[in-house]
Amino acid sequence: MIIRDILNMKGGQIFSIAPDGKVADAVKLMVRHDIGSLVVMDGTRMAGMLTFREVLKGLDAQGGNLADLRVQSLMVAEPVCGSPGDSLEHLREVMTKNHVRYLPVREGEQLLGVISFHDVAKSVIKETSFENRLLKRYIKNWPEGEEPLK
Repeated sequence: MIIRDILNMKGGQIFSIAPDGKVADAVKLMVRHDIGSLVVMDGTRMAGMLTFREVLKGLDAQGGNLADLRVQSLMVAEPVCGSPGDSLEHLREVMTKNHVRYLPVREGEQLLGVISFHDVAKSVIKETSFENRLLKRYIKNWPEGEEPLK
């Protein structure tokens, strides 16, 4: 399974906010859509990522007051990105190594979507379930008189 397969399963909807947007508005958007990240878009260019982790850090730094805080002051300006052809194993390694829960997927400069660690977990479960069904079918149809390898 590759990243393109995961994007096809989940759809390519991208939630975004401008760098000069208010963090309070970003939080409202994240809550309304039940998502944990927003792509920060400067026109048509991805300028960064804002996740609930950065929002919590900002809340802590501001003593709980997000009133005048802007997205650009909290966003990750150079987020780690994936490519549509990357394998699921590679994706898990990148997300774990970089301690990220949300990974933008780009093909060149075009943003295709965002993969969450939850999306990865669902894909692993789906792939494992498929492999198990194939193995069970193979074992069920084992030729008569032949013994399985030991």
